[in-house]
Amino acid sequence: MSDLIGYLVTGLGIGAGFALVASGLVAIYRVTRVVNFAQGAFAVLAAMLAASLLGAGVPHGLAELGGVTLGALTGLIVGAVAIGRPGTSPGTSLIVTLGLGVLAYAVEILIWGDQPRSYPGVPGVADLAGARLQAHYLLIIAVTAPVFALMAWFFTRTDLGRALSACASNRYAAQVVGIDVRRMGLLAFTIGGALGGLAGVLTTPVQQVTFDSDVALIVNGFAAAVLGGLTRPVIALAGGLLLGVAQTLAAGYGGGAYQVEVALVLMLTVMIVQAARTGPVAETAR
Repeated sequence: MSDLIGYLVTGLGIGAGFALVASGLVAIYRVTRVVNFAQGAFAVLAAMLAASLLGAGVPHGLAELGGVTLGALTGLIVGAVAIGRPGTSPGTSLIVTLGLGVLAYAVEILIWGDQPRSYPGVPGVADLAGARLQAHYLLIIAVTAPVFALMAWFFTRTDLGRALSACASNRYAAQVVGIDVRRMGLLAFTIGGALGGLAGVLTTPVQQVTFDSDVALIVNGFAAAVLGGLTRPVIALAGGLLLGVAQTLAAGYGGGAYQVEVALVLMLTVMIVQAARTGPVAETAR
């Protein structure tokens, strides 16, 4: 029983990281209809910078904040390249983000090399109902929860958040009432970059990061986001937590080699189910 509790809490911590990546994908897709395949690169760049700053003597907190800031700035740059030109289709923008994600590999290797990097997080081991686990997983959960609460407040209670939501609901209507849709898209990419960066700096103390860590992050983040059709942040949170727990249980009881397969199977299952539900609706409409 103690092993199960340990796997569940560890899975929630890992899943919280997936949920942050997924929420960044959702924030961008809702406004721009672009699937951002550079989302994992935001996390890797943020984690690499935070590791370098900590190695240079910058205290915890400031180093991680620097990493998140880099993630946000990188998101803005990616957005400017992907959707900055008027008339760019979502499909074209998707390919641009994929190319920029590959370009990030070269930048990361050039600056930090190809060796794994990590840094210490919350020290010690927590004892929870007889289960012993790294205390840092509790920090990941404790940070993620208020971040999602803050996002909910921002999108529903602030004028800027409502403008982003309006673009997500109806881009044409948002333009008619004077909302700059392109500017909102750039803001969405910036928010997505910050969320990806936060995922990177939170999870690196328990999972080493390398230049190609973005592959696992984008696979798991997309799998979590697709549960809500890439439009519902709350479902993305639930999907990320579910995915993290499922992968941890699979690793604990069946071997770590099946973790990525769990994400792929979940993603394919959801997509098949959604396609099956959408098909009859489309036929009825015709």
